[in-house]
Amino acid sequence: MPLIRMDVIEGRTEEELKLLADAIHDAVVESFEVPERDRYQIINQHKPYEMYIEDTGLGFERTNNIVVIQVISKTRTAEQKKQLYKKIAGNLEDRCSIEPEDVMVSITDNTEADWSFGLGEAQFLNGKL
Repeated sequence: MPLIRMDVIEGRTEEELKLLADAIHDAVVESFEVPERDRYQIINQHKPYEMYIEDTGLGFERTNNIVVIQVISKTRTAEQKKQLYKKIAGNLEDRCSIEPEDVMVSITDNTEADWSFGLGEAQFLNGKL
């Protein structure tokens, strides 16, 4: 049930975006142990001048291949989060030729009360999930 938002510089093909989304989804399934069909992803494309992603003084050289990934999920362990960062970076490098320096991930924790999957219900709270 993590909600994944991906922000990229425009110009990728539909196939490239699908590869990107699949690579990230596979990392989430493995690291957070969620079901395969537990997939909620949104891709936003921007003009290059709409994204300013620097390096917080770490010395990274960013390119227009930058991918900023926001993960909204119920609380996960620090180990699960570290595994997710590593898996995402590895999958994107292997499958999409995106260098790890161009991968930024941020996770926001929330609780089961913060989710409704439709029908105006809180499925985690009413026992449907």
